[in-house]
Amino acid sequence: MAKKEITTVFKIQAPGGQATPAPPIGPALGQNGVNPGQFISQFNERTRQFNGKVVGCVITVYKDRSFEFDIRQPPAAVIIKDLAKIEKGSGEPNKNKVGKITKAQLEEAAKEKMKETTAHSMEALLRTLAGTARSMGVEVEGM
Repeated sequence: MAKKEITTVFKIQAPGGQATPAPPIGPALGQNGVNPGQFISQFNERTRQFNGKVVGCVITVYKDRSFEFDIRQPPAAVIIKDLAKIEKGSGEPNKNKVGKITKAQLEEAAKEKMKETTAHSMEALLRTLAGTARSMGVEVEGM
């Protein structure tokens, strides 16, 4: 089989299992030559286990308008919000703390994210995630 010619590669973030072709997802798909209805049904089927949690997606579009997509882990901030059981980060993270997580919880999140990041070591990724938590007003106990 001949290699398919890639037209474009782009990224989106959408709620897993609950995406709709409404803006901003539908227009982003349409302008890149992807059938929104077809993509949304496949995306929702493959991301059902995330159930509304925002996930990243890298979409590759070919010249014949077919496409493939890879599902990524949720962004670090979404994972930290889930671990700390908070709705949103602090508006003044240096003054108002909104939650706490343990280093062990952060290590579990880092193991999942390690597959997709460019971090050279687990310790470097832990420091990065701890910095994200700190900038959200979430304290990391044990770091």
